[in-house]
Amino acid sequence: MGLLELLTPALLTSLAVIGGGAFFLLNSAALAVYAERRVAAFIQNRVGPNRVGPMGLLQPIADVLKLILKEDVVPAQGNKVVHAIAPMIPVITALMTVAVIPFGDGLVGANLNVGVLYLLAITSLGVYGVTLAGWASNSKYALLGGLRAAAQMLSYELPMGMAVASVVLLAGSLSVVEVVNAQRDLWFVFVNPIGFLIFFIAALAEANRTPFDLVEAEQELVGGYHTEYSSMKFGMFFLAEYMHVTIGSMLITTFFFGGYHLPFSSHWLPDIGNWKILLDITVFLGKTCFFAFSYIWIRWTIPRFKYDQLMRLGWSRLLPLSIVNFMVIAIVLWMMR
Repeated sequence: MGLLELLTPALLTSLAVIGGGAFFLLNSAALAVYAERRVAAFIQNRVGPNRVGPMGLLQPIADVLKLILKEDVVPAQGNKVVHAIAPMIPVITALMTVAVIPFGDGLVGANLNVGVLYLLAITSLGVYGVTLAGWASNSKYALLGGLRAAAQMLSYELPMGMAVASVVLLAGSLSVVEVVNAQRDLWFVFVNPIGFLIFFIAALAEANRTPFDLVEAEQELVGGYHTEYSSMKFGMFFLAEYMHVTIGSMLITTFFFGGYHLPFSSHWLPDIGNWKILLDITVFLGKTCFFAFSYIWIRWTIPRFKYDQLMRLGWSRLLPLSIVNFMVIAIVLWMMR
């Protein structure tokens, strides 16, 4: 069998969706950086970037050039191999998630029967990059940042997993595509608002965003796990953070806000033929951008927690609440059978 025979239309579509999703994810970091600076300036009554390009639109490109031209400094007593590998892990894991996220009707890289488990597994691997970065730097501040990251992410993965489990109960499937299709008429946020709230808070903590940015608290840890990083290695951590903001927004859209579906779309949306794909992508990206804006809004509104408050919220509040929410949904669904 030749190579051309292996390139079936279905395979080409899957490759195109994965490539397009990865391209969007990589570029979303630059857009999110610019949006964050603009939103922060608006909230704080400042101007924001306005020098590089019209309205400062070329500022992200200038930032990338600055990082590329900086010297790459590696600690003399650190583990040079792990120090180089660690920044790649969160970027690679973020890119791997787009394979199972449906961007529209039929626009999914791989429709796995266990797509939800795949997403949970891949997103949980990002902690290794942060933890290894702290250990490989041979710095007590970086190591403390890495240990904080491991404790924080493990603490908030549990309530996040239970929130996703409640979504799986409502959809009756572990396929991400089936989860989205189950929300064609009614989004899960309306029947599972507690699960959405838990997932959203846990997603903030998983992305190390304010008010959960204890792993890089400059008042305590200088810079946390990336204290000993410079040049594009530091830039990759910066890239990964904003990629995880986009991924978190995509997952919220997919699990709780109907993915690419409009509310009650099966009742009022007419058949628009090939334009349906364009509408699906627009709706999905619109919802994603809204939640990315929410990440930024929360960062510049709520102050950072103390570490004991962060742990108490995860273990004493969100985890028991997520378990109770799961059990209530399971009992209601059992009684409705």
